[in-house]
Amino acid sequence: MNKRVKSFGYALKGIKAVVTKEANMKIHLLIAILVILCGVFFRISVSEWLICLVCFALVITAEMFNTALEQLVDFVSPGKNKAAGRVKDIAAGAVLVSAVFAAIAGFIIFIPKGYDLILRLLQT
Repeated sequence: MNKRVKSFGYALKGIKAVVTKEANMKIHLLIAILVILCGVFFRISVSEWLICLVCFALVITAEMFNTALEQLVDFVSPGKNKAAGRVKDIAAGAVLVSAVFAAIAGFIIFIPKGYDLILRLLQT
């Protein structure tokens, strides 16, 4: 089998591992599905879809790097270690930062649309 084809297989194996074994990834994916449903419901613009897609990619990628770093740290430093703990905390912090900014982008896109919907419903 071609090396490039094999590398895609390894990548897909890694994605599957994170999706099936990491609770936080399941939460991120659930939120992404909810955002997609809201995007369809509110008929968001192409540029708003692009912002959502970039946010999905950023948060999911950050979570995957966090998971990889946590597993690497646990492998090389199985015992209690301050430096290892700091590495894990920083990686988790990166996920939090990406998720917070993704949520802010989502609020900027969806709150006005929800507000308009409520106003329309109240006028009828």
